[in-house]
Amino acid sequence: MRTLSAEELVVLRRNAHRLRNICILAHVDHGKTSLADSLVASNGIISQRMAGRLRYMDSRPDEQERGITMKSSAIALHHTIDTGENYLINLIDSPGHVDFSGEVSTAVRICDGAVVVVDVVEGCAPQTVQVLRQAWLENIRPILIINKIDRLILEKKMTPLEAYARIRLVLEQINAVMGSLFATETMLKHSLKRDLKPKADEEETGSYDWDAGLDDADDSTLYFQPEAGNVIFASALDGWGFTIEHFAEIYSRKLGVSRSVLRKTLWGDFYLNVKEKKVMRGALAKGKRPLFVQFVLENIWQVYDAVINKMDKDLTFKITEALGLKIHARETKQADPKLHLFAICSQWLPLGKAVLDVVCDKLPGPSSLSAERVESLISNQLQFDTLPLETQKLKDAFLACSPDASAATIVFVSKMFAVDPSNISRQVSPRVVGQALTMEEITARREQVRLITAAKKDGELDGEGVEEMKPKEVLKPVVESIFVGFARIFSGTLKGGDELFVLGPKHKPEVALELARQSSVELPPHVTRATVGAIYTMMGRELEKVSEAAAGNVVAIAGLQDHLVRSGTLSSTVACPAFTDLSFMTAPIVRVAVEPKRTSDMEQLARGLKLLYQADPCVEVYVQETGEHVIVTAGEVHLQRCLNDLTNTFAKIEITASEPIVPFRETVVVPPKLDTLNEAIVADQDSSIATRFKNGLIEIRTPDKQCLLKLRCIPLPAEAASLLERGTETLKALNRSRKRRTAVDAADKGNERLSLEWQKKVNELRSDLEKALLEMPETNDLNPADLIDRITCFGPRYSGPNVLINTASNLRVPSVWSDEAATSNSFPSSGKSSTDFSPSIITGFQLTTLAGPLCEEPMMGVCFVLQEFTVTETTVSEKAEPGDGTVSQSSAYGPLSGQLISTMKEGCRRAFQAQPQRLMVALYSSVIQTTSDVLEIHKHILISCM
Repeated sequence: MRTLSAEELVVLRRNAHRLRNICILAHVDHGKTSLADSLVASNGIISQRMAGRLRYMDSRPDEQERGITMKSSAIALHHTIDTGENYLINLIDSPGHVDFSGEVSTAVRICDGAVVVVDVVEGCAPQTVQVLRQAWLENIRPILIINKIDRLILEKKMTPLEAYARIRLVLEQINAVMGSLFATETMLKHSLKRDLKPKADEEETGSYDWDAGLDDADDSTLYFQPEAGNVIFASALDGWGFTIEHFAEIYSRKLGVSRSVLRKTLWGDFYLNVKEKKVMRGALAKGKRPLFVQFVLENIWQVYDAVINKMDKDLTFKITEALGLKIHARETKQADPKLHLFAICSQWLPLGKAVLDVVCDKLPGPSSLSAERVESLISNQLQFDTLPLETQKLKDAFLACSPDASAATIVFVSKMFAVDPSNISRQVSPRVVGQALTMEEITARREQVRLITAAKKDGELDGEGVEEMKPKEVLKPVVESIFVGFARIFSGTLKGGDELFVLGPKHKPEVALELARQSSVELPPHVTRATVGAIYTMMGRELEKVSEAAAGNVVAIAGLQDHLVRSGTLSSTVACPAFTDLSFMTAPIVRVAVEPKRTSDMEQLARGLKLLYQADPCVEVYVQETGEHVIVTAGEVHLQRCLNDLTNTFAKIEITASEPIVPFRETVVVPPKLDTLNEAIVADQDSSIATRFKNGLIEIRTPDKQCLLKLRCIPLPAEAASLLERGTETLKALNRSRKRRTAVDAADKGNERLSLEWQKKVNELRSDLEKALLEMPETNDLNPADLIDRITCFGPRYSGPNVLINTASNLRVPSVWSDEAATSNSFPSSGKSSTDFSPSIITGFQLTTLAGPLCEEPMMGVCFVLQEFTVTETTVSEKAEPGDGTVSQSSAYGPLSGQLISTMKEGCRRAFQAQPQRLMVALYSSVIQTTSDVLEIHKHILISCM
């Protein structure tokens, strides 16, 4: 392979049309890292013989030990296609284990294309569906690699025709997933358009639109089709892979059939009529061998049969001669026939070239970013046309992907990760991507090894020499890991020393632009300034320093550790909004409490936990009220990795971890009509704080006796709780929209609308929740039909499966669905309005649902109803005169807002305890795949475990 000079590489990095940012996605053990090895070997970075065995991209010791990828890592590769054009490919190898799906989310955000790898034996696994969904949500285009075809030959002993049927089945499974994703999105878009049409017209004409929108939707480029060139058949472990195009070119010369015809017919139900030299349909119905079986699979089967099964060296030599391959004599003498097979197949059908050719031809570059994806990245669930004009103009900068100095610099950091300083190049490296060691470098290294060996031999013969060779005991300084940002440049050129704005998730461009117009020297809210440190090209575990990086490149950025916690947006203009939050498919659920073995190391533990939280996108770290430090992970494998990182990298101390704990949820149930279990509801009855009535109603006052709250707790219907749990993202979007509308002027509230898609989701959630609430028990003071408009907020964190409902006639609190109040009455006419008290009441509710009274776990399926709220007139009108030497009663107990928060929290907890309480435990759902011959055995084992 031709290498590039340093000057050519600089030019290539600035040409967005010749860049490709791709990630490898797959289920665990489907062959991602073996594939990555072959791609890295194609650039001469590692030996071809080590491809599939070295696991070059797995740089962590625990990754090598377990044989799975745990961290996304990137490498820059160079590839030259047959026409002589050069491409630079930023390859990201991502994990396949479900515990590390957060790493997949950080990878797909900064890529334009994906290579989806599927084990042909296992088929479409659960995590395969998840990664396809993640790629779909980020609007990146995938190609498919059907891997491990060698297992069909050696392990399953299939004939070529049986293998063809299996490959077709796997392809249909993958396309079925793509079809379901496409249908869901298409029907949603069509439904949004239909909702915009006036319904009165349909009622007048009597014609209704029942079309789902699928008939007119274009899905021609959606599916994986071998004839379209977006499917690769491979065995990464044996180093071979091909597309239909490869064999179409070969047989078009041999058979005298058009290359374009073979490209369309080599895959499918086609056979060759030898007499007429025509390709005909209906191979399977007529008992003929399909072209793919006859001209492709049978040839591969013959090679495996000769080399592996028969180990016939004469037949193998004839095959290599017929294929025009030059196999070194060393390879033919290997005791392991798999090594001989690898040498043949990697020359005949080189996997690296096949994959990189398709990547360059079928996957888009940074300059092909779609307008739809740009809007989804920066609109953050709002309608794009409601953003400021300065922000909307930045869309052109994204689409142009220009490296010019006049273009705005826009960078997204998808994660922070720790790097050993020894793996960082301090100087701008002249080494070219894809360039192997020169003969001079190899000779120098050999000479260095020879001198060391000679010195050791001399030392063994001479006692004095041995003493001199002994290392002197020196205290080595503790080497701290350096945090760098895993980033993609979307516009402009990034240089070391550039000063950019760090835009927080709550950054509002309209507020920042208004401050800029007022010539304010203060930074806008949620915006800081950061100076970019060194910029690096990622080469696996090593980082190569570069002077600058242009738009479209994936780089590592130093100097952001004190400005970014995990991910964030960097820009040269405050008109740029913060990028949409990353979507994670799994939530952390397994918890352990950690503590140092030596109490004196507590400070190091706290610091290490902070660094762990920054380095891992899916871990949660917090301190309980008891003082325990707790980490929450996605699973046991993720937990073990976090503990190893904490011990060996971040805290560097010995720690003790408790047994894993799965979190509980606290809830209440409907009181039984006849208590057959003789269940006693016990609560602390302190009449000076609260009064409990027989129907569960709690009456509680603030410490200064100025405010009176009456509330009760009732269980939500199971369907309502499940609905809210599934709609967490919709509730988060609704809450963010309400906060933005509250922060801007009333005249601009119309410009903070949710996008049509999210408006549709909110309306559907509201409608479904209204129906579910009808199942709530009707009481004299609570009508289920009126509840939906009286919902004040959800909790915890404003997006949980618990509800606060306001039925107090004299409390004006806005409904969660709009900015209008749920009740028309206002309170009182003088002083404060009751709306001023609503934040305190809502905060008290949020604190209660975040940690219940049973075991300080979050609540689920609980509805709190605020039935009465009374405030004396002195609360809103009486104040202490400054300077008169007196202190009002309210000030003696603290601010009224703080009293209301604690009183609301205490009242909710007592109302909760006035009902039959229950603990809910999490259930772990798993899918077991097995072959039909052992299905009965697995069934009996599962039954015995029940």
